[in-house]
Amino acid sequence: MANCAIVGINWGDEGKGRMVDYLTNHYDIVVRYQGGGNAGHTVVNEKGKFALHLLPSGIFRDGVVNILGNGVALDCENLLSEMNTIRAAGVAITPDNLKISDRASLLLPWHRELDALEEQRLKDKKYGSTKQGIAPFYSDKYQKKTLQAGELLYPEYLERHLADLLEWKNLILREVYHAKGYTMDEMMAWLDQYGGAVKPYIQDTSRYLKEAQKAGKSILFEAQLGALRDLDYGIYPYTTSSNAVAAFAPVGSGLPSARIDEVVGVVKAYSSCVGEGPFTCEWSGEEAEKLREAGAEYGAKTGRPRRVGPIDLVATRYGVETQAATAIALTKLDVLSYLKEIPICAHYELDGQITDEFPFPARLPDAKPVFETMPGWQCDISAARTWEDLPQAARDYVEYVEKAIGCRIAYVSVGAERESIILR
Repeated sequence: MANCAIVGINWGDEGKGRMVDYLTNHYDIVVRYQGGGNAGHTVVNEKGKFALHLLPSGIFRDGVVNILGNGVALDCENLLSEMNTIRAAGVAITPDNLKISDRASLLLPWHRELDALEEQRLKDKKYGSTKQGIAPFYSDKYQKKTLQAGELLYPEYLERHLADLLEWKNLILREVYHAKGYTMDEMMAWLDQYGGAVKPYIQDTSRYLKEAQKAGKSILFEAQLGALRDLDYGIYPYTTSSNAVAAFAPVGSGLPSARIDEVVGVVKAYSSCVGEGPFTCEWSGEEAEKLREAGAEYGAKTGRPRRVGPIDLVATRYGVETQAATAIALTKLDVLSYLKEIPICAHYELDGQITDEFPFPARLPDAKPVFETMPGWQCDISAARTWEDLPQAARDYVEYVEKAIGCRIAYVSVGAERESIILR
């Protein structure tokens, strides 16, 4: 069976969750391979509307096994809260349909505190963190200063390891940030409460995935955020602290031997951005407010108003190339229905020259958008279920974007519901 990665092409918040939810009926396993609770995947189905931050978006499908891979920042506290919310809606979550890698590292309370303290120190130079502890977590992981989930199964080893980490971490909290720090009793109580609750779900998921691969099971790899927030290929330093590109999926999932047969890149019909950093196509004022309201552009995790603007073909083309996308899901086309003319950021102007190349991050603030327009359709398209149901102006827009970014648009979303997707 074929394996597929669903990834973001732009700044995140493109609609990956609903695409995973839509496609999971074709896959046996869904794996989250990076990131943590710092971003949300919104899923709308017959059970309601949900913002998933850690749980894979396949959790709503019966018979689908969901895995949190070794590349994930495992926040046990937020994970349990999310599980309780989903269970309250009638969704079963058991060790049969949710498995956590024993090699995933634990995001601890001090990571969230350090995140907030550093953003406070940076003041107007802040990176726009969600304050979920992601940067301190990944910094610790690469310094080999984290607890692995599997250690929860070996309490004596865990306690010794924690004591070593606590001494080091308190030095930073107290001497650098003048914070209170933590006691061993406080941390053990946190681990007993939250770590203890996730212990039944922890196993050697690498072995499970190897066996599943041998058995011909199909795997869907789910990414967080988008190419422009990737640590190496994004708008550094305004990125996340992990690799959101599809190429990292085999490593972060725990199955380095996996072959990814298809990469579905998710793109909004316009642009949105949460957080700081250059955003060349950004709108402001009334036109931004209208688009934001039409698209309900508020962060799934933070509730913060998203920065918005027209689709950015330069950035999108770069994201398609970076993700090695084989197909595109274009989401929220219906949001543009209120516009008489559809604006498009078709090119950049840099140093007085028109360019279609995405600049090096340090040069991005100097880039200016070059806009073009296309006729709008100014009618409700949310009931469309076939390509032919769309008005000609909407089809022209999709085809224009498709040609400009150099990748087939296979899915067109015209609403938030699971069935509101047109297959091309």
